[in-house]
Parts: sequence; structure tokens; C-alpha cells
Amino acid sequence: MAAMTETADPRTGFGRVHRDHPRYKWVALSNTTLGMTMATINASIVLISLPAIFRGIDLNPLDAANVSYLLWMLLGFLLVTAALVVTFGRLGDMYGRVRIYNLGFLVFALSSIALSLVPWVGEAGALWLIGWRAVQAVGAAMVMANATAILTDAFPLHQRGTALGINQVAAIAGSFLGLVLGGLLSEWHWRAVFWVSVPFGVAGAIWSYLSLHEVGQKHKGRLDVPGNVTFALGLGLLIAGVTYGLQPYGGATMGWTNPWVLASLLGGIALLGVFVLVESRAEDPMFRLSLFGIRAFSLGNLAGLLASISRGGLQFILIIWLQGIWLPRRGYSYESTPLWASIFLLPLTIGFLAAGPLSGYLSDRYGARRFAVGGALLSAASFVGLMVLPVDFAYGAFAFLIFLQGVGSGMFSSPNASVVMNSVPAAQRGVASGMRMTFFNSGSALSIGVFFSLMVVGLAARLPETLSNGLTAQGVPSDVAGSLASLPPVGILFAAFLGINPIASLLAPTGLLDSLPAGNVATLTGNDFFPGLISDPFRAGLVLVFAIAGLMMVVAAIASWYAGKAPGDQRSQPDAGERLGEEPDTYAPVEGEPADEHVGRVGAALGFPAGPRSTGTAAPRTALPEEA
Repeated sequence: MAAMTETADPRTGFGRVHRDHPRYKWVALSNTTLGMTMATINASIVLISLPAIFRGIDLNPLDAANVSYLLWMLLGFLLVTAALVVTFGRLGDMYGRVRIYNLGFLVFALSSIALSLVPWVGEAGALWLIGWRAVQAVGAAMVMANATAILTDAFPLHQRGTALGINQVAAIAGSFLGLVLGGLLSEWHWRAVFWVSVPFGVAGAIWSYLSLHEVGQKHKGRLDVPGNVTFALGLGLLIAGVTYGLQPYGGATMGWTNPWVLASLLGGIALLGVFVLVESRAEDPMFRLSLFGIRAFSLGNLAGLLASISRGGLQFILIIWLQGIWLPRRGYSYESTPLWASIFLLPLTIGFLAAGPLSGYLSDRYGARRFAVGGALLSAASFVGLMVLPVDFAYGAFAFLIFLQGVGSGMFSSPNASVVMNSVPAAQRGVASGMRMTFFNSGSALSIGVFFSLMVVGLAARLPETLSNGLTAQGVPSDVAGSLASLPPVGILFAAFLGINPIASLLAPTGLLDSLPAGNVATLTGNDFFPGLISDPFRAGLVLVFAIAGLMMVVAAIASWYAGKAPGDQRSQPDAGERLGEEPDTYAPVEGEPADEHVGRVGAALGFPAGPRSTGTAAPRTALPEEA
């Protein structure tokens, strides 16, 4: 057959790689990698930039009423992507994955422009940012839901692990790179945090429109409106309950006894239960519950969810640790801590970038299970190391441990994505990709609430006494010290998170800063006093958080072990569509490759239907010209 070359696109006149040309898969990989990186960078870039953003819109972070604005700037993006990513995966299956993907780039770029142009300060400015972050998340959901499916359509089975690995590495690396970019850009100007996405969004939209083809087969059907509504409302109520449960209520340091919080949590759980019932009866469901009958899909997603929760919580806690305690105690100004925190976290990013692409390639050759299990266990071991590390650590030990955490995450993520996506029928890749990203984003959103709650619990036990004793030792009257020590721990923790020394702000209304000896005032308002006071209570929270995160990764390792057989799990699996009796994909497995049993004991125990067993012999592979 003659070699296929670039053809002129009749819409533009530009050269365009033919969909069956061996170069097309690399075009799809490069474009979707850009899309995934852009989307996940913006999920974390605000996390480290919040001190500059709060100063820029003149919002006082020590005001308890403003805690909810801070949380929703973080959680709003994650909530919207988690709620909509399956919907857009489904729409991609119905109307074209490339079409929805292209639209996502456009929505993302326009919302980034709006975010950078916020016209107000104070609460109005915060609401503007929260609203447009939600719109930006709509674009991100369009991109994230269909990027993996576009890749799975474009790559043959024997190269799919490498491609999905690179794409998954880009997605998670984006969350790490967002921390670095946020620290650098917020040092220049807080609006630059949002400007940076505009050129990438515009370029990505143009590039994807000119280069990508609709390779996958469209699946006719209807959008599952009841399922979408019950899922979005259920997840929204659940995360809202967690968010407001962090805030004081009555005389309690947290709001878990607030009737509205309890109603929100119970209502969210109930709606998610209704969602499962709706999906089990829908003709064209949003969640293909039958996919959970595939052992690799169900256990792979469980492992991915646990990893997402532990990883998101890790980023959050490390930023508090560096910005609120470690950096100020070494003389760094509070205003500069976001920049330096991003620099000192670089070993985490480097470890991930080093291990991620390599594990995807090696999992194609030697099987995914050993890398997914090994990566999860390495991450668990690094959590144990962080548990025993002193709060005022030597940087070399800290850098080594977070580097190991990055390597472990990289080893786990690529094979995990490959296991999940290789297990599903070709016609369901859009919705399967969306389901996988839902678990990814839900885990990130839940991690902030869960780990923040655990940190507050750890602080509440020891902080009041420690703070009161420290203040009275510097000449602050006991009644004033007791009043300040009774402040909700959530406010103190947010001050640490934002890199703010609250002592001067809290003492200013009392007039004590004018009457106390100059040496005491210098100590109280210096960089070392507040971080030193909260170090011991903070450590109690750290131990609790890292212990639970480590346990989650051990469970993720167990789930990964049972998700597929070793050693050749991914190399020996036929396409899932073939296993379920569907037409083979464009790229079929190599002739003679053995089939895998696609429904495990877990799916059978849950009552999910099993598809017909494969005959054990795959269809001959469709040869393509000049295949690389």
C-alpha cells in the first residue's frame, strides 16, 4: 500500500495528517497532552497563589466569614469538573469526541480572560473569581473527558500503555507544575496566574481544530438528564457539607453539628444513592454501571481514587508546612513564601516527571501490575518517612522523601490509567474516560476537606494552651491571651496556609503593641514566634494525616494487585470491546494473544452483569503503512 501523507484540509488549506497515517497518533498525543496539562495546572495554580489573590482583591483571610470564599476558590473548580466530566464524555461518545474537546479549549480560554479581568475587590471580587473558575472548569471537563478517549482511539493496543502513560503523567504533572507556576507568577502579579492560560487555550483550540480527526465511532443515544442532575446535586451537597463543616458553629471549633451541614451531607449521600438507582434503570445511563463488572476497571478506579485523595491532601499539607512554618522560621518573609515553597517542592515534580513516562513504556513491555503496586507502596513508604520527620526538618531529608513520593506517584499513575482504559469496550471509551476523571477530580476535592478536617482536629487538641502560654510569656495579659487562644483553629490554620502572621493583626485592636516593651513586640510580630508556637500542635495533625494517606496507598496497592494478572497483564489483554462481543476496534490485538477473563469476583459479588467469555483468540491485526 502506498504511504499515506499529509493532505490539505479543505477548511483551511493547511497540511493535515491523515487519520490512518502512522504519524497521526503522535499528533493526537501531543495535542491531548497539552490539553490535560493546561486543565490540571489550573486546578492547582490557585492553591499556592491564594495569598497574592487575597491581597489583590483586598480580602481579609482572618475573617471567619471569608473562609468559605477561600475554600470555594479551590473546591469550585474540582467540583464542577468532577460533576460534568462524565457528561461530556457521554456527549463525546454521541456527537464526536474531537468536537467536544475543541469546544473545551475555547471555553477554557474565554473564562481565563474573564478571570484575569476581575473588576471588583472584596466579596464581590471573590464571587467573580469563584463564578468564572466554575466556567473554566466546564472547559476543563470537556477537555479531560475526551482526551483519553481520543488517545485510545488513535493508538494500537501494544502502544496504548505508553500513550496513556504520557497523557496521565501530563495530567498529574500539571497539578505539580501548577504549584511552581503559581509561586512564580504570583510573585510578579496575581492576575498573571490567570493570564498564563489564555495563549495556551487559544493555541490549543486552533491546533486541535486543524489536526484532530473523529476516529472513534459515534454512539447514538440520549443524554441521561436525571442521572446528570442527581449526580451533580449529590456531589455538590456532599462537598458543600464538608466545606462548611470546617467552619466554627456555636461554641464548637468546627461545624459538624450544624443542622445545615448534617442535612447537606445526608442529602448528598441520599442523592448519590438515587443516582445509582436511576443509572441501573436508564436506557442510556451517564455511568455505565456494567463497567464495574470488569475487575480491572472497578479495582483500577478504586486505586486511582485513593491515590488522588492522598496526593491532593499531600500538596495541601506540604504548602501549609512550608509557607506557614518552615520558611518563616528560616527568615523568609511571609510575602515571599509562595515563591519559595514552589521552589522547595521541585523534587516532588522532578520525581514524578522522571518516573511517569518510563513506567508507561515499561508497563507495555512487562505488564502494568508490578509498576502500579510498586509505585503505590513506594508512596506509602514516603508517607511513613514524612510522619517521623521533625517539623523543623533538614531540607535534604525532606527533599529525598518528596522525591520518592513523586517517583511512586509516577510509577503508579501511568499503569493505572492503562489498566482502566484497556479494560473497556471501544464504544464506551468516552464515558469510561469521564468516569475515571470523575474519580480523579472527586478525590482531589474530597482530599482538601478530609485532610483539612484532620489537621484542625490535631491542632484543636493542643493549640489553645500552647498559644495562651506563648502569649503570656511575652507579657500579654492572661485575659487577652485566653481570648486569642480561644479563636477557632481553622482561622489559625488558614493563616498558616496563606503565609500570614496573624499575631500583629490580632493584637493591634488591643493597643498592646504600643504598651509592651519593644523587645517583646519584636518577638511577637517576628517571623519565628507564630510558626514556633504552632509547630508542636501542627505535628500532631501531620502524623494523623500522613498515617491515613499511607494507609490509603497500601489499599491502592492491594487493589492494583487484584486488578489484573501478572506479569503480562496489559500486553496479553484483548480489546475490551471484543471481549464483550462488540466489533473489534480499528487496532486489534496481535493474532494469537490470549484473552483475559474480564469479570472478576468483585464485580460478580456486586451483581454486575458479566459479558460473554472470549474465545481466547484475537482477530488479526489491521496493518497500517509505515507504522512506527
